[in-house]
Amino acid sequence: MARPYEWLIGVRYLRATQGRGFLSFITVVSVLGLAIGVAVLIVVLSVMNGFERELKTRILSVTSHATLMGLDGTLNDWRADQARALTMPEVLAAAPYIEAQALLMRGDHTAGTTVRGVDPAQERRTVGLAERIQGGSIEDLSDGSYRLILGDALAAALAAHVGDDLVLIAPKGDATPAGIEPRMRRFHVAGIFHSGMYEYDRGLALMNLADAARLYQLGDRVTGVRLGLRDPFTAPRIVRNLAVSLGGGYYVSDWTRNHANFFRSIEITKSMLFVILMLVVAVAAFNIVAALVMVVKDKRGDIAILRTIGAAPRSILAVFSIQGAFIGLAGTAAGAALGLTLSANLESLVHALERALGTHFLDAKVYFMSDLPAYAEGGDVLRICGLAFALCAVATLYPAWRAAGTQPAEALRHD
Repeated sequence: MARPYEWLIGVRYLRATQGRGFLSFITVVSVLGLAIGVAVLIVVLSVMNGFERELKTRILSVTSHATLMGLDGTLNDWRADQARALTMPEVLAAAPYIEAQALLMRGDHTAGTTVRGVDPAQERRTVGLAERIQGGSIEDLSDGSYRLILGDALAAALAAHVGDDLVLIAPKGDATPAGIEPRMRRFHVAGIFHSGMYEYDRGLALMNLADAARLYQLGDRVTGVRLGLRDPFTAPRIVRNLAVSLGGGYYVSDWTRNHANFFRSIEITKSMLFVILMLVVAVAAFNIVAALVMVVKDKRGDIAILRTIGAAPRSILAVFSIQGAFIGLAGTAAGAALGLTLSANLESLVHALERALGTHFLDAKVYFMSDLPAYAEGGDVLRICGLAFALCAVATLYPAWRAAGTQPAEALRHD
C-alpha cells in the first residue's frame, strides 16, 4: 500500500458510517470546542498586544524619550548640557522646557493643569505632538505672545475654543502690602491638540518657553532638557550615560520609567489571561478523551479482528493516536484561522456592535484610549497552537492505550 494501514484506518474512523453518525457528531463538537478555545486565546492576547503597542505609540508621540533635570528642579547651565547631549550619536534632538502647575479660568469654568513651556522650533524636532495640533500650529507660540495650546479634553472642560481668552493663575504669588496675591496673566488660545491619551489631553497646556520663564520668574533657568533618540528603547542607558559624562548631579528619567506601571500591569494581565484561557483550551482538548473512549468502545470488534489477523498493539495505539492527532490538528488550525480573522477585523466589529447597542465599551478616562486595537504576534500564535496541539496529543494517549490493550477473545465473546 502507498500508506501504512494505521493511517488509512485512523482517517477512516473520523468519518461517519451507517448507524454511527453520533460518533462523528462528537468528533465535530470536539473540533469546534478546541477551535473556539484557541480563537478566544489568540484574540485576547492580540488585544493585549495591540493595547500595549498603541499605548507606546501614543506615549512617545506626546512625551520625550528621556529627560535630564536638575536635582533642585531647575537647570542653570542648560545650554552646555544641551550641547553635550547633541554630540552623542544616539541623540537626534535636545530641547529645553519649563514645566509647572497652573489653574486656568474661563468664565465660570476652572481647571487645574500642567503648563509646559517649549521652544517651538526645537519642540517639533523632539516629539510628535506638534503634528497633532488642530486650528493652529506650535509656531504660534511666539515669544511675548502669551498664547496657549490646550489638550482637547482640557479645552472641553473650560468650554474654550481657538481664539478665546483664558486667565492663568500660577501657584506662586507676589508679596504686596495687602498680602500675597496670586500671579495671574491673560492668555489667548492659539490651538488645540489631540494626542489620544486622556492623561495629556486633559492635563497639559503648551506655551512659549520665554513666556513661561517670565511667568514663573525663572530667569534664564529651565526645568530640564528633553531628548529625542534614534531608538526610544535605549533611553534608560543613553540618558544615564549623558548624566555621567556631565559629571553627575542630575535627575534623569525616561519614558519607560515614567509609565512603568502601565506596561508592567499589561504584562502581568497578559500572563494571567494566557494561563486562565489555556485552561479553557485544555478542557476542549480533553473532550477528545471522551470522544475517543466512545470510539474505542464502539470499535472493539474491529480492534479484535485486527489483533486476530496479526496487528501489533503498537499499531492499534497508532490508529487511535492518528485519529486524535487529526482532531487536534483540525481544531487548532480552525481556531488559529478564526482567531487571526477576528483580530484583523476586531476594531470594526466592536464599532459596529457599539452602534447596534448604542453604548461605548472603552472610556478614555479609564483606559487612556477609546478604541480597541488588536495586533496578533506570530510568536504568540505559534505558542498557542503548539500548546493546544500538545494537549490534544496527550489527551489521545489514554484512549489509544486502552484500545491497544483490548483482548481479542474478550471483545469477540458475545459476537
